[in-house]
Amino acid sequence: MPSNSSKQIQPDLGAILEGLVTANVKFILVGGLAAVIQGAPVTTLDVDIVHDRSAENVVRLFDFLTSVDAVFRRPDDKIIRPKSKDISQFVHALLSTRLGPLDVLAMIEEGKTYDDLIDHTVQIEFRGHTLRVLDLETLIRLKKASKNPKHRQQLPVLEEALRQLKKK
Repeated sequence: MPSNSSKQIQPDLGAILEGLVTANVKFILVGGLAAVIQGAPVTTLDVDIVHDRSAENVVRLFDFLTSVDAVFRRPDDKIIRPKSKDISQFVHALLSTRLGPLDVLAMIEEGKTYDDLIDHTVQIEFRGHTLRVLDLETLIRLKKASKNPKHRQQLPVLEEALRQLKKK
């Protein structure tokens, strides 16, 4: 069982992605791992996804979260497990799982949802599965609009990764 602060776990971000895909959860990989998968040399310690908020998908996502012992990340050691309604109602659910941190997002910068982002994804093969990953151009555009200083610091690295990707 994950603990919020007292116990460090070795994240297995690949296992989180594989578990989501195997559970037939519709999601788009966003954030640092989306950049890494497309060749950007950035460091990330969590998986960020924007999920389809249909009732059926929320059930599949909740079942997956239950299977990996998901709890809300908190500054104290209080263990709070998400409920199905949390996944459908919260804009952001920042979770710890036995596989590592997972941020389940209803939307990202500019209020962009799964439906808004789906046309701005690339399909990437991963462990015999196909992942939908937010394309670097959109990721860069959204990070430029972000008020988070960490996002703005990553921009030069992401822009260079995009230039290298376009050369291929």
